[in-house]
Amino acid sequence: MNREDQLLQNYKKVKEALSTACQHAGRSPEEVTLLAVTKYAKDSDVLFLLRQGLIKHVGESRVQQALLRWQSPDFVPFATVKHLIGHLQHNKAAKAAQFFDFIDSLDDFSTAQALDRHVPQGKVLRGLVQIKLTNRDSQSGLPLERARELVRQLRTLPHVKVCGYMAIAPQGGAENELKRLFAEVKKAFDVDFPAGTERYLSLGMSEDFTIAVEAGSTLPRIGSKLFADNLQEVV
Repeated sequence: MNREDQLLQNYKKVKEALSTACQHAGRSPEEVTLLAVTKYAKDSDVLFLLRQGLIKHVGESRVQQALLRWQSPDFVPFATVKHLIGHLQHNKAAKAAQFFDFIDSLDDFSTAQALDRHVPQGKVLRGLVQIKLTNRDSQSGLPLERARELVRQLRTLPHVKVCGYMAIAPQGGAENELKRLFAEVKKAFDVDFPAGTERYLSLGMSEDFTIAVEAGSTLPRIGSKLFADNLQEVV
């Protein structure tokens, strides 16, 4: 199997898994948008999926790396929705505000204020607040109640539109524990971002996205399952 066939098979498997998860939860697959995590992927792999029209929402972790890739001549022609999914340093806020469509990792009001000051005229920068679901010191985000307080603060900003939550579950967590954590976030999400408004719940990555989608995620972040070298890694 050549690389392009591998990528197509990976994408097909991911979409089938998403569809099955939606079916189990009684949801429409149209409620779920695949966020392709491109931060570690080869340019050639990303370009192939773009040319096939298979991905539109893309996630990058580092501002400078994203600028180098998506402002290069090969990538500029593609209309993508660009998400910053990594921690945003305060001194990178100006560049991030100008380049990205979504900042999915907001966890600090002063950084959000810096973003708001640099949003280009006429642009609305969408933001998700990151909830911390692990005890790892290296993990960004806020405990749930502090995240909810930050949402209330962000609603005072004119150019940053807060419209959801993002959370990263503990790696290797038991399924019951993941379901409990995702359910807590979903409950807060439904209160803070009522149905009928523009809202996004970004739960789940390659290892747990089906559990997350069954719990209500609308924007799962999938990288390794899309760009795996071996189909066994996707199943």
